[in-house]
Amino acid sequence: MKMTWKVAGAAAGLALVAGGVARAQDATASGAGSSPNAMNKLEDFHSTGAKRIPLIPQDPDHAAEIEKTLANIKLPPGFKISLYAQVPDARMIAIGPQGVVTFVSTRKDKIYALTDRTRSGHATEVKEFAGTLEFKNPNGICFSRDGMLYAVEQNRVLQFPAAEFFYENADVAVSTVVKQGDLIPADEESFNHSARACRVGPDNKLYIAVGQPYNVYAPAKYDKFYKAGMGAIIRMNQNGTDRETYAHGVRNSVGLDFDPKDHTLWFTDNQVDGMGDDIPPGEINHASKMGQNFGFPWYGGGHVRTVEYKDQTPPAGLVFPVVEEVAHAADLGMSFYHGKMFPKEYQGAIFSAQHGSWNRTTAVGARVMVTFIRPDGTSAGSKPFAEGWLNSDGAYDGRPVDVEQMRDGSLLVSDDFAGAVYRITYSAK
Repeated sequence: MKMTWKVAGAAAGLALVAGGVARAQDATASGAGSSPNAMNKLEDFHSTGAKRIPLIPQDPDHAAEIEKTLANIKLPPGFKISLYAQVPDARMIAIGPQGVVTFVSTRKDKIYALTDRTRSGHATEVKEFAGTLEFKNPNGICFSRDGMLYAVEQNRVLQFPAAEFFYENADVAVSTVVKQGDLIPADEESFNHSARACRVGPDNKLYIAVGQPYNVYAPAKYDKFYKAGMGAIIRMNQNGTDRETYAHGVRNSVGLDFDPKDHTLWFTDNQVDGMGDDIPPGEINHASKMGQNFGFPWYGGGHVRTVEYKDQTPPAGLVFPVVEEVAHAADLGMSFYHGKMFPKEYQGAIFSAQHGSWNRTTAVGARVMVTFIRPDGTSAGSKPFAEGWLNSDGAYDGRPVDVEQMRDGSLLVSDDFAGAVYRITYSAK
């Protein structure tokens, strides 16, 4: 029988405190490395034999090229953007509640830990996290308020207790929340729309956005996907129990957050491809209560009907987006701003990343947007906040993925094209 975190964590923590925690200084891994048996060993608080953690070199030449791009980024007066760290394939960002370390995911097989040990405004160390484990698209990462880091893979959910403590080791504490093959039906695993996003809500439940794998799935798939919570946002207790579907009719959301004022859920959603350059729109949605249906597959984005379901009558009571974004900009990560560094007008606003899409003859996106929400929950729309990664030749110099607020009120922005994380600060003139 495997030990639980409550019992074993205290013993493990005392042992580590008593013995000290050695920091990895070598850029190459040694020891047992990643293996199928590593998960079983770590769940039992046994060492895998790994001794060192691979460090990610911060190449000065690559940094200089990134800084050239950042010099062309347009921001409102008083704002500044700088390179925080070079992080290969950087996707979603999870900032530790203690402010010790920031975690950055990928769509591949790595999660990275970023540490600013000197409070210099950039990471002084970037290294692999839990490198002895085998990940499969661990895109979705998020923290609970008490320091549990969750990693949502294509078809598994893991919990890393005390991640801000154990990240200094090659071996880390881990437990399984949803075992491999149980997040979605195993026969529906796909290379498409398999990057999850997650948040721990004000109710302390784990919320996960689960995309469905098709552009528009066939009607014969509807009942299966509805039952499985695919094309939806699901929630569960942090131990994986009491799973339920919170919101239906979601094509492929890769960004969600809770309004700190009323604790309701907001999320981005990506529109159907292949319908033209300018339709359907992308979406920012507001789930004001459980059980709402946001229109897919009858609607491909906004109020635009899909070809595949045009002859079907949509269900009653559908919820349409609060904001319709430009078509095919690929709206991904989003977060509410609740810091104090930025001017008061930005407090309570939504910052979101537009990754840019493949399905358009003229490229759009590659920018950070800001959306101001009125007290009644409506919005006048979004506007660019940081843009310029789409250069004058119509090519991408960067592709923002996620936006997260640091403890000091600055924003971190990830970019999987440039392999970087940026930091946006404000200083009144």
